[in-house]
Amino acid sequence: MTDPRYSILFEPVKIGPVTAPNRFFAAPHATGHGWNQPHGAIALRAMKAEGGWGTVAIQMTEIAPDTDMASHPMERIWDDSDIPRHSAQAEAIKKHGSLAAIELAHGGMRARNITTGFSAIGPSALPVLRPEVPTQAREMSLADIKAFRESHKAAAKRAKQAGYDILYVYAAHDLSILSHFLSKRTNQRVDEYGGSLNNRLRLFKEVLQDTLEVAAGERAVAVRFSVAEPGVSNGLTHDGEGQDVVEALAELPDLWDVNISGWSNDSATARFSEEGHQLPYTDFVKSVTTKPVVGVGRFTSPDLMVSLVKKGRLDLIGAARPSIADPFLPSKIKQDRIEDIRECIGCNICVSMDSYGLPVRCTQNPTISEEWRRGWHPEAPAISRNLQSHLIIGAGPAGLECAVTLSRAGHKVTIADSAAEAGGRVSKEARLPGLSSFSRVRDYRMQQLSAKANVDIYLESRMNSEEVASFDADNRIIATGAQWRNDLVGSTNFTAGNYAEEDGKVKLLTPDDIMGNKLEDQPARSIVVYDDDHFYIASSIAESLATAGHTVAYVTSMPTIATWTDHTLDQQRIINRMVSLNIELYPNVLRKPEGEFCCTLTGKIINLDHTLLVFIGARSPVSDLYSELSKLNTENLYRAGDCVSPGIIQAAVLSGHTVAQQILHGERIPAKREQITLQL
Repeated sequence: MTDPRYSILFEPVKIGPVTAPNRFFAAPHATGHGWNQPHGAIALRAMKAEGGWGTVAIQMTEIAPDTDMASHPMERIWDDSDIPRHSAQAEAIKKHGSLAAIELAHGGMRARNITTGFSAIGPSALPVLRPEVPTQAREMSLADIKAFRESHKAAAKRAKQAGYDILYVYAAHDLSILSHFLSKRTNQRVDEYGGSLNNRLRLFKEVLQDTLEVAAGERAVAVRFSVAEPGVSNGLTHDGEGQDVVEALAELPDLWDVNISGWSNDSATARFSEEGHQLPYTDFVKSVTTKPVVGVGRFTSPDLMVSLVKKGRLDLIGAARPSIADPFLPSKIKQDRIEDIRECIGCNICVSMDSYGLPVRCTQNPTISEEWRRGWHPEAPAISRNLQSHLIIGAGPAGLECAVTLSRAGHKVTIADSAAEAGGRVSKEARLPGLSSFSRVRDYRMQQLSAKANVDIYLESRMNSEEVASFDADNRIIATGAQWRNDLVGSTNFTAGNYAEEDGKVKLLTPDDIMGNKLEDQPARSIVVYDDDHFYIASSIAESLATAGHTVAYVTSMPTIATWTDHTLDQQRIINRMVSLNIELYPNVLRKPEGEFCCTLTGKIINLDHTLLVFIGARSPVSDLYSELSKLNTENLYRAGDCVSPGIIQAAVLSGHTVAQQILHGERIPAKREQITLQL
């Protein structure tokens, strides 16, 4: 039964000619499946509908071959041959009583058209909006503009035929040709489509009117619009032209879907943004339109959601990342199971997959993108014909996820960990600056396990190989994690060195030492943080040390700072934070075996006066227990997580879930593959 406090979230909302069954709106986002892996995409979005999202929108959908996004696997609705695929998607969503929406889009100066060979197009003859791509956009003639409008109109007709309830006009994230016409930065035209705001808005308004004409009162039309571009020179502002646009078009669409641009602002990580961080920019929209408004902001708190509706800030609660982390979030609120919500941690591993053009992954939800491929379900317990008992050594992310999956299937689970606190690496990392949300990985799973009578958890309980082997259990799963190496081996150096012997003056510590508080209450020192891991840990440790009063230099042999965080959209914020803390940054600087630092570009020696080196490099699997048990010929022995192959937290959670599924269903889990049908 729904708690009366949250009943407002389950009120129907009229959106033009259609009605959403509740206020939960699964916003458009890339799934990584694209047009050529439809089964995976269809199943992923259908799962959200099953989980209670009243409206489920599909991602940016290319309307024509001249908006080919190349390496990013987008949806396509280029011609009638795409309709059957979209019909299947719309039907799968609507089967559960949800509205199906499609985000029709043209990438304009973001589309490279590498595979189709068309020239990129935009309002003006300027380089495409990817500085590393040596291509320029062609300035659109009036004939080109007319052709674009016809393409968009044709795509809208196909989307309507496919059965979508809501047709989007997309002008957001600097990813749309409509955004490029709106922007003073990219629109340098001197005709009726350039210059004044009314002229720059003209194409947007024309396309919106075209789409309303196609919808003909039978489908709703939504506008997705970025009301501000924080940090962009000459960009839209929510109290300037961004607001002017909304006021000019206020009553035309049936729904306003509002956010901020670019993507790194819209999908900022939890390290640098709070839940609802976009609200100060989007709050004004409700005051200038009578149409319903949906917005996003990594919303996971039901109380905040209720507040947003009651205070007239939003009509629908939009979510992309939270709907990935927990497709059943609405159902859990409706069933008064708030404690079972698997909250998004804002790590942006889901976002990072877009860089590689791969199906989305999630730290919290290991079943995402496996709904069709492996038949995994985020909530329904796996069917198990033979109930067994299991001993899991290690209460880190892999061990806890494995335990949750096995216990849901009704199996008896015993967990033992030598530490006084569950969570393994996530508990340690969550204490670093900006990473507190990581604790949700532990807290969700511990809550699930603590509520089950078939689970026993023993902390501060180290077990040796003989004790593990003799324990009364059908299966033994080793999930003992990994340790940071202190021998200077990292991603750019595979040769181990004994640091203590080669330099007695400068002490070396690892992230394990820092997270273990070895420097707590120590006098200020000059510290070099040497990053040969290239993700988030080194920068967070540098921030922690600088905040504690130490003089810190961040050094990396890579040409960029915290390189892999470019994929999670927080690289620039990391740089800004370190600069604000007076941390000296040294990219392209390599630590040589003899201890000197040299510039990788010039070969010159860089003098860095320091008394402590914090080395962040490779990690060593803690696999001694597994090796000993293997020598004892222990039957039904498994291992999971970092003790197999150290990686990111998401990989550890997925590993733990996969091992549990293997135990429940047999050693090999059959995975379906999308097959290409040859047209002969």
